Amino acid sequence: MAVQEYRIEKDSMGEVKVPKSAYYGAQTQRAVDNFPISGIGFPPRFTRALAIIKHAAASANEELKLLDPKTADVIRRAATEVIEGKLDKEFVVDIFQTGSGTSTNMNANEVIANRALELLGKQRGSREVHPNDHVNMSQSSNDVIPTAIHVSALEAIQRELLPALDELHLALKEKAQEFDRIVKIGRTHLADATPIRLGQEFGGYARQIELGAERIRRASAGLEELALGGTAVGTGINTHPDFPAKAIKKISEMTGVNFREAKNHFEAQAAKDAVVELSGSLKTLAASLTKIANDLRWLSSGPRCGIGEIGLPDTQPGSSIMPGKVNPVMCESVLQVAAHVIGCDATITICGQAGNFELNVMMPIMALRLLEAITFTASAVRAFTERCVVGIQANQERCEEMIEKSLAMVTALAPVIGYDAAAKIAKESFTTGKTVREVSLAHKVLPEDRLNKILDPWRMTEPGIPEKE
Repeated sequence: MAVQEYRIEKDSMGEVKVPKSAYYGAQTQRAVDNFPISGIGFPPRFTRALAIIKHAAASANEELKLLDPKTADVIRRAATEVIEGKLDKEFVVDIFQTGSGTSTNMNANEVIANRALELLGKQRGSREVHPNDHVNMSQSSNDVIPTAIHVSALEAIQRELLPALDELHLALKEKAQEFDRIVKIGRTHLADATPIRLGQEFGGYARQIELGAERIRRASAGLEELALGGTAVGTGINTHPDFPAKAIKKISEMTGVNFREAKNHFEAQAAKDAVVELSGSLKTLAASLTKIANDLRWLSSGPRCGIGEIGLPDTQPGSSIMPGKVNPVMCESVLQVAAHVIGCDATITICGQAGNFELNVMMPIMALRLLEAITFTASAVRAFTERCVVGIQANQERCEEMIEKSLAMVTALAPVIGYDAAAKIAKESFTTGKTVREVSLAHKVLPEDRLNKILDPWRMTEPGIPEKE
């Protein structure tokens, strides 16, 4: 095993041994030593957002004549490498760290500074490009980290989640149209109810996803406000008044997202209400996905001893011991992701309460759980659409077979013969095993042609009252 070589770097607390090959410096190493907690770090998408902020800040500071062009240029070049993921392995601080995320902000500052030095032909740690004085100029961890949360989350929503939801909505809508002529039994309380069309059922699922996407779009608008420019406590100390507007304009150009400066920097840094609101919309979507995935696996249950009204695509063998068994694994994957997202929302809600005076101090785990909720949902939805929903087939024979057996068919008779008389027919149907139609014909409650018209399953799937028709 190779012997690890070190170099000595300094920060305000003194000297620190840092791996010689590392781009990070003293403050990052201290954080690595202080927080050996989980082995989990910020996601690469968050690191990318941090580098976008550093890139934009360098440009804004250069425009304001605060940073010389040469230094600004190498900071941007180094930040670009981080944006492209070339230095991901240099971001080594555990997610369970200082609640402001200062350690990770300094991780970014040090990596970019040392890579910039290397681009200048200088030694790492030589400080001609300084992590605080240059890379962090006009910034504070207290406005950078909340800005990175908003930038990374909104990018993920617009590029990953919303497109995935649009695909699922379209797939369900197409299935609703495909299945619109298939009549089946409805169910309430898991018990037989009056007939519906399979297409109507799928239309309900499509609308759930459409509304879920609308909720997320509305909630995510709150992330367009960025805390950048508030620095330590929201006052903007050590920052040029024009810096936020210039830097945020650059961020918008780099991401293609229309960000703007927070109307109130004290709210933007002390509270994380926009994140909590967005998380709530993601939780709502998780509840919708749970309902849809559960319905699909129950409707496809069988293949011989369950409901069996639809068939899901076979994706993989379902059992290590039962040959030929195939399970609704894509639905189960969605259910687990939904459970995780609901857990993420609980964490984010607790974190949202941790705004103490001028700063929220639980931002790292809030950022992690928010990005997990967004990206896990997007991935699960995309796989669910491609490997399950688009391949669903209807079992029309099974759907029609169960309609006639349902006691709830008697509901259509109630407006004509009365609730009590209809209830007696239902009870006799249940005890004798005969259908509602057979019992009604035996008791001659109505002429056969009239009875058949009222008990037409298709008619029951549309509004109307029999005696008024």
